[in-house]
Amino acid sequence: MTGGGLQPVGGSGVRGAATGEPDLWCTYAAVRTLAWLGRSGELPAPEATARYLRSRRNHDGGHAWSAGMASDAWATFYCTQGLADLGCTQDSPERTARWLESTWTGEAYGMLPGQGAEVWATHFSTRTAGLVGLTPPPGERSRLLRWLGALQAPDGGLGWTPADARRNRTDVRACFYGVHAWAAVARAGEAPPWQVPALVAWLRDRQDTSGGFHFSASSDVPCMWATYRATGALATLGAAPALPEACLRWVLRLRGSAGAFVRWEGYPVEDVWASFCAVGSLRALGVPTDEVADPVVRRITELATPGGGFTYREPERADDALTTAALALRPDTPPARRTELVRWLEACQLPNEGGVMYMPGRGAEVRCTLWAVAAGAFREDPAGRVKVVNWLAGLQNEDGGFGYWSGRGSDLVSTASAVETLRLLGVRAAVSLDARALVAFTDACAAPGGGYGQVPGAPMSLRATLQAYRVLTAAGQRPPDPAPALDRHRVRGGGFADTGNRLPDLLSTYEAVVASQRAGIPVDTHHLELLLKAADRPDGTAWTPLSPVGGGPLAEVLGALLRARAAGVGRSSAGRLPALTLS
Repeated sequence: MTGGGLQPVGGSGVRGAATGEPDLWCTYAAVRTLAWLGRSGELPAPEATARYLRSRRNHDGGHAWSAGMASDAWATFYCTQGLADLGCTQDSPERTARWLESTWTGEAYGMLPGQGAEVWATHFSTRTAGLVGLTPPPGERSRLLRWLGALQAPDGGLGWTPADARRNRTDVRACFYGVHAWAAVARAGEAPPWQVPALVAWLRDRQDTSGGFHFSASSDVPCMWATYRATGALATLGAAPALPEACLRWVLRLRGSAGAFVRWEGYPVEDVWASFCAVGSLRALGVPTDEVADPVVRRITELATPGGGFTYREPERADDALTTAALALRPDTPPARRTELVRWLEACQLPNEGGVMYMPGRGAEVRCTLWAVAAGAFREDPAGRVKVVNWLAGLQNEDGGFGYWSGRGSDLVSTASAVETLRLLGVRAAVSLDARALVAFTDACAAPGGGYGQVPGAPMSLRATLQAYRVLTAAGQRPPDPAPALDRHRVRGGGFADTGNRLPDLLSTYEAVVASQRAGIPVDTHHLELLLKAADRPDGTAWTPLSPVGGGPLAEVLGALLRARAAGVGRSSAGRLPALTLS
């Protein structure tokens, strides 16, 4: 098996860092797999898992990846489907329906209100709409079908957006999401809005001689994720792989010693995603799952966290990139441990995508890549740095911005993360990216009263304004002076607020200090210390002075870096705060 980064993750003793907490994607995959197998009754602590899913709901009716974040289509679908699989009634589904309507762009769905339409979001939202009883009016349905039809590229595959399709930027995942979004709104006997023979041929061409599927023509390694998405799309189109027996043998060959599945040959961990995709593939191939059900159920049961929900492997071993990078960035982490953490992060660069994933087996994400590079990943690995740069260059959307991962709609936090990663790698964004498009997307996020919102049309916020400042600087523009925004959001009692000037928070304060450093604005260390004192808790640093508990490893590292800055450590140019972003 190719891919030098595959073995160390979880398999060679090199350890990252874990929180032991549940993850939404993993919880959805675990619950869904047991439902597919007809074994939902064996789910550990179903009431606690339902509470975990419900805890992600916001007042607007949508759900978020983690508490305190904005609602998005991704989290809303996973929570809504997860609760349905648990047999739980959705609370006030009409509120979720209204939130979904707020993400309608006029043609399809964005991941959150104001964001451009793309097929990840459209897939999640059309399926959630079915779960909460939202039926699009005839005019909207017609426009949605035209938008889905425009996803087909000249090569026959589907792209993330019509613009991606025109660039032949096609992917097996985009095909699956497009096909299932169509299936969610299709009427009985209705034909798909594509040239189906060409789409089927494109999907079949992604099959490797080994039997597994690749994401795209440029992917290096066949994997279980791509195989499930390909077989699932083909089955919904009434077709099958060109080599169905080889596909079946490939899937069954990827069973580990415990009888559950791994993501690809040589990958050492039987994780939740691999079993989810394997069972999905077997269902799509129309073969029984009885043979694999017992070991898969046993393995998934081992991945339950004590308070409800699931993670991708044993909770105490479920290392993730953000927590690992946070520990590596802490000033008090011993050098030997830091070296080990950085090695783990570098192992998260997988063969099919050049960025760093949040958890092994997931797709590469822009923010995780920034945190990993800031922590020192690839500093001594020229080939790895080139992979990151090439991945980022191919990730820029036609509107000029970046999304969290391949195919996601653009937002400023992802765009700032991309240009900061290049900056850390010594690559000029103005040269390696389409600088005019970067500026165009940032300009589109300008708020009517001044400053910037996270996406076009969103209200102004301090963090988005400071991220726009950094993006425009990287694009070679002279950005607006950030000082007025910093003054406007400065809280008298210490720190900075994202909106208004009354409730400060740690993340906005961190970004304010970073922006001050970049703009040559003196940092008022006494004002900074007031916020840090107010956020100090026995168990760590809180995200806001109102929170009664510490915010975990990410809040802890931001607090530690700010304390070092307030104490005068890091005032040299080499020790300045890294421009870390989260939301």
